[in-house]
Amino acid sequence: MRLPHCLALAAALLLVGGCSTAPSSSSRSSPSSRGAVAPRSAPLSDEQAHDITIHALGLVGTPYRYGGNTPDSGFDCSGLIGYVYQSRAGRSPPRTVAQLDQWGLPIAAQELRSGDLVVFGRGRTPNHAGIYVGEGRFVHAPSSGGTVRLDRLDAKHWAGQKPAFRRP
Repeated sequence: MRLPHCLALAAALLLVGGCSTAPSSSSRSSPSSRGAVAPRSAPLSDEQAHDITIHALGLVGTPYRYGGNTPDSGFDCSGLIGYVYQSRAGRSPPRTVAQLDQWGLPIAAQELRSGDLVVFGRGRTPNHAGIYVGEGRFVHAPSSGGTVRLDRLDAKHWAGQKPAFRRP
């Protein structure tokens, strides 16, 4: 009886993806040298970017849950991004971090505005993402046992993660 339950759980985890994604075939080089997947709709307006920022900040404190994508169930990093972008801009971002790393257009750190994505990863494998909210800060769902929180890009842990920036 345990084997069918284990197989079902394994299948569900493979479908969810979340913050633990397989490496993408793209390299984690500078934003200008990575391939871009253009959004299917017009770039976010300033108003949409502002709404995304305010909504993301309002979710600080929501519990982390691997595969979670609602405030009631909790969030993983890509679930948080999907929920905020869908509810505030009517956009459905990709579900995995590797796919988010190709969503929208790459931008330089100097071009960041609130509502942009921050994608982290050492080497070639993106492994975490958040929503930039201005003044060097981003909102993200960091890890099991934690909650959605606001962090600084220049904090010791994140500064060493080779962040890339995307504008959906």
